[in-house]
Amino acid sequence: MAISYQTDGVKMPPIERRKISSWIRQVAHTYHKKTSDIAYIFCSDERILEVNRQYLQHDYYTDIITFDYDEGDTISGDIFISLDTVRSNAELYHQSYKRELHRVIIHGILHLCGIDDKGPGEREAMEEAENNALALINL
Repeated sequence: MAISYQTDGVKMPPIERRKISSWIRQVAHTYHKKTSDIAYIFCSDERILEVNRQYLQHDYYTDIITFDYDEGDTISGDIFISLDTVRSNAELYHQSYKRELHRVIIHGILHLCGIDDKGPGEREAMEEAENNALALINL
């Protein structure tokens, strides 16, 4: 039952693993969830495109892909994050790279907690959940 951080073809981003893991558990707890095995895989745009094509049959770049292996109130999964897109989005939205990276990290956890962002009004609910989670960590 661990939260792990790995890379696939990119340099590990500058994150405080223990602090981030504690924050993830805290956010999951607010949704009455426990954490089990959660693997973050930091990668490039090209790698996330491969994953998107292979497993989801989507032919586009994205910042995050979350594979959900939840069982009941225990969340687990593999979370791929494209550091290239995180960097681009930070510039696009006038955010620091660190803040945008934290937003994407917690975005995956929020998906595992049951929050969607594809349907009507769901994107706004996800943004609110992200902002609430970001308020719990010192950036």
